[in-house]
Amino acid sequence: MSQRNTGVTSQVVNAHACPVREVLDRVAGKWSVQILVAAAHGPIRFTALERGIEGISRRMLTLTLRNLERDGLVTRTVHPMVPPRVEYALTPVARELHESLQQLTDWAERNRHYIADARAAYDIEHDPELTDA
Repeated sequence: MSQRNTGVTSQVVNAHACPVREVLDRVAGKWSVQILVAAAHGPIRFTALERGIEGISRRMLTLTLRNLERDGLVTRTVHPMVPPRVEYALTPVARELHESLQQLTDWAERNRHYIADARAAYDIEHDPELTDA
């Protein structure tokens, strides 16, 4: 059925999908997922996140935390000490998201061998030169 027959235009579809896509892009980002997982067990300090997330730069960690805080997924608490101690914690909404991420991780773990076997079979069928190396 064509779009003109459904009464749904591409502008209507994109207007609805854009906010959803924006949220998914934010929470499914490489660094966001790792921060959410790292903070799942309680408040965590910036330096612990920096040490625990391999490959993240200080700048990227700062930007990602700021975005997660802006989105209401992380709270930032500054403890009045010298030097100040800053901790990040998940909000209830982020805890719900973490449950979903955990289910996805469990699914990936259960199916990783299946996917590896499927990739190997596909590569043999579609590009035998890849498997001759």
